Amino acid sequence: MFKQISKELRNHAPFTVFGAVTGIITIIFFQKLPVNVSYNIFYILHPLHVVLSALVTASMYELHRHSRLGVKCNLWILLAIGYLGSIGIATLSDSLIPYLGELLLDLPNRGLHLGFIEKWWLVNPLAIIGIAIAYCRPATKFPHAGHVLLSTWASLFHIIMAFGGKMYLSWILISIIFLFLFLAVWLPCCVSDIVFPLLFVRPVRNTKDAI
Repeated sequence: MFKQISKELRNHAPFTVFGAVTGIITIIFFQKLPVNVSYNIFYILHPLHVVLSALVTASMYELHRHSRLGVKCNLWILLAIGYLGSIGIATLSDSLIPYLGELLLDLPNRGLHLGFIEKWWLVNPLAIIGIAIAYCRPATKFPHAGHVLLSTWASLFHIIMAFGGKMYLSWILISIIFLFLFLAVWLPCCVSDIVFPLLFVRPVRNTKDAI
C-alpha cells in the first residue's frame, strides 16, 4: 500500500504543479476581488469539487470491488465511503489547509468556510449525487483531472477571500501561496480518489470474506 501511495503521489505531482500555476496566474489578476464575489465563486467551485470527488472515490471502490467479485457493491457501504472520502477530503483541501495558510500569513479577512455546514443544503446532496452516478456508471479518468483543478481553484478563492480585497501580492507571498495550493491538492486529492477507497477493498478468497 505504501508503495502504491508513493507511486500515485509521484505520478500526480506534475499535474498538481500545473494546477497550482493556473491558480497563481488567477490570483495575480483577481487579488483585489471583493470578498462577496470570492465567496460566491468559492461556493460554485467547492460544491463542484465535492461532486467530482464523490464520483471518483465511489467509482474507484465500485470498480475495484466489482473486478474482484463480479457483483455490485452494497449501496450503503458505497454511500459511506463516497461521502467520507469526498466531504472529508474536500473540506481538508478547500478549507482547512488554505485556512492554515491564511493564519500563518496573517491575512486580514481570514476565515474558515466549511461547505457541508455553511451550505449544507447544497454540498451534501451533491456528494450523494456523485455517489449515485458512480453506482450506476463508475468513471475515474476525466473526473479525477477535473477534481484536481477544481480543488486548486476552490482553495485559491478561499485564500482570495482572506485578502479582503485590500492586498497587493509580493513574490514571497506568491511563493508561499503556491506551496499551500500544491499541498492542499496533492496529498488530499490522491488520498481521496485513490488511497482511501482502496483501503476498503480487501483481497478475498471467497464471497464470505467480501465487504
